[in-house]
Amino acid sequence: MDMSDMFQVFRKEVEWAGRKLVLETGKIARQADGAVLATYGGTTVLATVVFEKRPKPGLDFFPLTVNYQEKAFAAGKIPGGFFKREGRPSEKEVLTSRLIDRPIRPLFHESFRNETLVVITTLAHDMENDPDIVSLVATSAALTISGVPFMGPIGAARVAYIDGKYIINPTLEETEKSVLDLVVAGTTEGVLMVESEAKELSEEVMLTGVMEGHRSFQPVIEAIIQLAEHCAKEPLPLTDPSEASATVATTLKAEMRGKLAEAYAETQKLARQTKVGEVKSEAKKLFEGKDAELAAFGEQFGNLEADVVRTAILDTGKRIDGRDTRTVRPIVAEVGVLPRAHGSSLFTRGETQALVVATLGTGQDEQIIDALEGEYRENFMLHYNFPPYSVGEVRRMGSPGRREIGHGKLAWRAIRPMLPGKDKFPYTIRIVSEITESNGSSSMASVCGGSLSLMDAGVPMERPVAGIAMGLIKEGDRFAVLTDILGDEDHLGDMDFKVAGTEKGITSLQMDIKITSITEEIMKVALGQAKDGRIHILGEMAKGLGGARESVSQNAPRITQFTIPKDKIREVIGTGGKVIREITETTGTKIDIEDDGTIKVAAVDAKQGQAAIDWIKGIVAEPEVGVVYNGKVVKTVEFGAFVNFLGARDGLVHISELAPRRVAKVTDVVKEGDQVKVKVLGVDDRGKVRLSMKVVDQETGEDISNKPKDEAAPAAPAAGE
Repeated sequence: MDMSDMFQVFRKEVEWAGRKLVLETGKIARQADGAVLATYGGTTVLATVVFEKRPKPGLDFFPLTVNYQEKAFAAGKIPGGFFKREGRPSEKEVLTSRLIDRPIRPLFHESFRNETLVVITTLAHDMENDPDIVSLVATSAALTISGVPFMGPIGAARVAYIDGKYIINPTLEETEKSVLDLVVAGTTEGVLMVESEAKELSEEVMLTGVMEGHRSFQPVIEAIIQLAEHCAKEPLPLTDPSEASATVATTLKAEMRGKLAEAYAETQKLARQTKVGEVKSEAKKLFEGKDAELAAFGEQFGNLEADVVRTAILDTGKRIDGRDTRTVRPIVAEVGVLPRAHGSSLFTRGETQALVVATLGTGQDEQIIDALEGEYRENFMLHYNFPPYSVGEVRRMGSPGRREIGHGKLAWRAIRPMLPGKDKFPYTIRIVSEITESNGSSSMASVCGGSLSLMDAGVPMERPVAGIAMGLIKEGDRFAVLTDILGDEDHLGDMDFKVAGTEKGITSLQMDIKITSITEEIMKVALGQAKDGRIHILGEMAKGLGGARESVSQNAPRITQFTIPKDKIREVIGTGGKVIREITETTGTKIDIEDDGTIKVAAVDAKQGQAAIDWIKGIVAEPEVGVVYNGKVVKTVEFGAFVNFLGARDGLVHISELAPRRVAKVTDVVKEGDQVKVKVLGVDDRGKVRLSMKVVDQETGEDISNKPKDEAAPAAPAAGE
């Protein structure tokens, strides 16, 4: 059978940033509503879209699920672990799922409530082009041809900044050299999403990078449109807003708007929630017995809330909690709040609070990550936890969800550029942020608290890092940028714009926009206002702690780093690890040995650490002729005694060198286990060491070989005398 009889394949190619992008549909996953195979360079992903054709009754939210998954075969690997198959999603998969979800979610028609599933699978990875950008493009194409009411398509690009030049879609190698790793997604009209990590870059450099990325993917959007013109399905017909919805909206506005405005005048969060809840219950009674109106009530009441809050801000410049648009809520920064922790802080900003703890470990505590690109070790971890009590809720607790992982990664990106290198600070660092109260940007509170906890632990950060969340209210030509947004302002606003950095520049920027009319000018205003807020927060943090403590915490291990010759590593480890195990067990230390001969000895007790260091140095040291060493007799023979004097190194004390007199029998002078002092006489060409006891004062360790006989210390008496 001819392939054309079985498959109707549609294909679009476009040259993009020096590589070919290929979009293909019609051959794979034909039962999905939309399926696109996207290849960029040698990286290939499959994006599929399936949606329920009828909405579930009563839903007041859009049930969208995005799952990005990596297959080990994409890199020619077999998964590790006992089962040898892919298991729970990795952090990279969770973060990429969020990266795709964030820009596409605002583009579904507001009345679309049908359950929708997007699955993206990495099928091939060329180790140059990260699958995340290809996945965003493939998802956009699959949605555009699927028939869902998607107001796209969108495009996406990664932007690097190397030697003052922007690079679009850098290779993985180029990304590592760059001082900027920025992902931007959007439509032809504007930017929808930004995710980035930077090395203290200015607002101007960051904004230019965003706009460079936006310009770069316009040909990709055009290619998706051209593909859709040939194969897109008819869009799902949407029902117009029902008469019941219109009735509910009109009634609520007339009957309840004033009361809702009064409730939102309450500046304290929990009290405000209580009052708003009471107004909502009263409003719901207006539609008792009217099923159609009750079905539309939740959405229309939410619309009224948005109208009340947004109009008040635009008309008066006053916000829910009484602030103007630029004021940061009161801040209290405390450090050293947990006596046994290596470093700790309690950062409180208004009704948001983070208890952040830093722990210092050794190389043995590094996280081993098995990625498609290969296995690597991570020595900085930041874990964010959001327990239900932080917002006064009762709900089931489980393992960290996508939100926790995403917020933790954002704080990680913000802090990491200011950490010292492993060569300067050979510790593994873990930060845990426990959100104990939340009303607006707990991720930025984690950045501030994380920075404080690291400095409290004695980590020599280049500079403190602070973060702030900005919001936007836009109606027509009027707009207001809000500094340090509340939770309600995030929910009811048009933008979530988080900026972290130092006094010198930005280290991380994350932006999510719910409307498509954000201009470059608005972003410029938001970045400038965010800088003012960040500098203010850094000043408040300095009241708690202005810089890193002079040394690491007394509770943390002290790590001493030194180097031994590579050919000596085997001697330090010993057969089956016997020697290194004996050192660690005897001294109570942790010891890391790297392939280049770098050794790190970690110990809370300084004496134990020095004992381990001396032990190792003794093993690798070469005996010096004429130097006196402490030793232990390990074996006696007729012609002398073998003495262990440098770790595992032995030497022979000939019977003639045991004492300054004639010795008839070796055991008359020494026996196995005796502690003795020996001088190195020489080393032959086979590495055998000649030792002497008779030229060393066995009590003081003094070399007496050059002293007159009458001044020399008497020899130890022979056994039996």
